This record gives sequence, C-alpha cells and structure tokens, in this order.
Amino acid sequence: MKIPGATARWLVGAMIVTAGLGVLRYKPWQLANAAAREHLSVGFLPVTCHLTCPVTAFATKTSRRIRFDAQRFTDFPTIVESIKSGNLDATFMIAPLAMQMRAQGVPVKIVYLGHRDGSTVMVRRDLEVHDLRDLRGRVFAIPSKYSNQYLVIRKLMQDQGVDPNDIHFVQMAPPDMPAALKAKAIDAYFVGEPHAAKAELDSSGRVLYMAKDIWPGFISCVLVVTERLIRQHPDVVRDLVRGIAESGEWAERHRLEAAHVASPYFRQDEKLVRYVLTRPPDRVSYRMLAPTDAELQKIHDMALAAGILAKPIAIKDLVDRSFIPADIEPAVIEVDSVTASAR
Repeated sequence: MKIPGATARWLVGAMIVTAGLGVLRYKPWQLANAAAREHLSVGFLPVTCHLTCPVTAFATKTSRRIRFDAQRFTDFPTIVESIKSGNLDATFMIAPLAMQMRAQGVPVKIVYLGHRDGSTVMVRRDLEVHDLRDLRGRVFAIPSKYSNQYLVIRKLMQDQGVDPNDIHFVQMAPPDMPAALKAKAIDAYFVGEPHAAKAELDSSGRVLYMAKDIWPGFISCVLVVTERLIRQHPDVVRDLVRGIAESGEWAERHRLEAAHVASPYFRQDEKLVRYVLTRPPDRVSYRMLAPTDAELQKIHDMALAAGILAKPIAIKDLVDRSFIPADIEPAVIEVDSVTASAR
C-alpha cells in the first residue's frame, strides 16, 4: 500500500492581525504501535466544505507519529483518477460521486462527512431572478452532475414546476465559477464556499439560496478512503477520522483562526474565507459529521432518480462508521498573542 508523502506547503503570506500570530502548537493524536512517522496525502478542493482537511494537515506538522498532507485539487474527476490509479487513498468528495465509484466497483468507503451546509446558489446581480423559474433558458454552472448541488436544484425545479431541460446546466471547476459569472459567461451557479461569497463580495453576484435554507443539514462532501488503506493501515484511518472530527470542533470554536490557517491551503484571500465562516456563522458547520443511513439513502435515491446512478447500491456496503470516535473534543491548537479582528 502506497502512502504518498507530498511536500507540505508551509503557511506563507498569511495575514497577521493586530498583535500578530503567535506559535501554533499541536499535541498529536496518539497512534498505538506506530514505529515511525507516517505520511498520508488527503485530497481536498479549495472549498470550506473541506476546511478540516488543511486544518488537520497544519496541526500534524509537528506530530512525531503521523503527518496528514493536504493535497489540493481543483476538480473531482482528477481526484477520481488519482484514486483509481492508486496514487490517492483518502480524499473529500461529493457524496453521489462516491456512490457512483462504489457502483462501478471501485473499493472505497465513506468514513465521515466533511461538513454540513456550506453551499450557496449565486445569480448575476444584474438579472431579475427571484427563483428557479426566472432562470429558464439561462446557463447554470454546477461542480458536477454527480454533485448534491445538482440533486438539490433538480428537487427545487420539481417543486417549482420547472422542467430540467428548461435550464442549461454546465459542469465547471468551482474556482472558475466566480470569474465566469462576472464575465457573464454563466448566469448562476451552485457551489461550495468560498466560491459563492467571492462573487458576493465583488458585487458581481448575489445570493439566491443558501443550502441551509433549502435542505437543513445539507450534505455535499464526504470523507472517502480506500478499502486497501482500511485493511493495511486501520490505525491511520482511525487517526485521520479523529483528526477531522477534532479539527472541525476546533474550527467551530475558533472560526477566525481557522480562516487564517486554511486560506493559504485554499490559495484564497483570508478575508474571503473569514467572511464565509462568519457571515452568518451557520453558513457552514463542522459538527454532527457522522452521516445516518437515512441521509445517505435519500441522496442515493435522488441520484437514482436523476440517472446519476445506473444501479442501486447497498448503503451498508458503502459506509464504515467503525472509525468515528465516541467522544469528540476540539483539537489542541493554541494560537497565542492573537486578536483575530477583521482587516
């Protein structure tokens, strides 16, 4: 089993606020019987749905046991190919895509969630659009036809009496969406933050819907690992899930510091990431990340109805909850001498 050891990106160009950033200290999660420091690359996209990945990676820089390296991607197809080729054994990805991979015989398991909520529908500010009916004949960008965002929009169209063929959907890498909206190449998009807030802040777009208002507790992305990693390195998987869980709890309590840590990994302006994590604070959540069978079954059934899944799969074969910690405490990440105020 190959565990890639990608060179970590140190925090560069990070914004220092008021008194400045002090030492970030981490007390590593312990691994039993670990003889030497191990590295595991974990795939993520630069969206706040995946924020716990870079936070966990940053925290384990000083770990003597294991290092989780956050491997940045810009699209999901490349992640899928990396898994299939054996170059990646752990990653965040959209839930329906994980289901599709499983249906195709790719041996992966969902072991945790990345977030709750955290996606937004943006429309061009110059358009008179009040709901999806006003987007008939318009170009609407989605991350992928396998995304939960697409499933939610299909459900909304059904509720509002809009035929799926009335809106022209295009698949687009999330980082490209704000610029495409500003250039009027697209009319609307639904994506994980901060790629929605970017259009909001530059005034090229406005919020039409937030995921939390359409589907409370919305799930977009899940943490997926290969069965090979589970079989050969179960302690690494257990430590990864605990790290994501505890990083999520830390981020909930330290949102400004989390923005500071994550923005260099995202290659996004810290002001933008901070905006997403605080305006409003429940725009994205990193708690309650253990998915239920009912939640995943709902996504599965919607994907089947949309033709995303060619055949049904058993949720029990897709999910492995054995690595989820019974008790979740915030990671011990201490930021000294910081007044995390806005710029």
